[in-house]
Amino acid sequence: MKCSLSRTKLFRGARSQQGFTFAEVLAALVFMAILLPVVMQGLMLANRASVIAERKRTAVHLGNSLLTELVATDQWQYAGSSGNFSPTHEQYEWELVQAGWPLDDMEQLTLIVSYPVQGQRHQINLTTLVADDSL
Repeated sequence: MKCSLSRTKLFRGARSQQGFTFAEVLAALVFMAILLPVVMQGLMLANRASVIAERKRTAVHLGNSLLTELVATDQWQYAGSSGNFSPTHEQYEWELVQAGWPLDDMEQLTLIVSYPVQGQRHQINLTTLVADDSL
């Protein structure tokens, strides 16, 4: 049996199947031009969320340590009502707010820790009750 296709037709057909056409390349570039800004925006949001979470974790750790120290040493009665965590974390600021607890002879202590993230201030509140021996 003899093959009906000649060698030149086989090579010509194989050559036309290689590569992409200009229209296909142009369509891929347009698709990338639309998709790339969306992906970059998503990456920026994910990065910001991770920075906020990391700084919030640090703020909780610092605030918990300070509040525990103030309560354990009874310095909450005499300590200044605000400050920062210098020298290692100067950008983290704290404020201690005291309020009477209506049910018992206790004080409600709220430690507010604020910290910056990309030009905006965020804050967390840590609250505990302590026995007020002065009453």
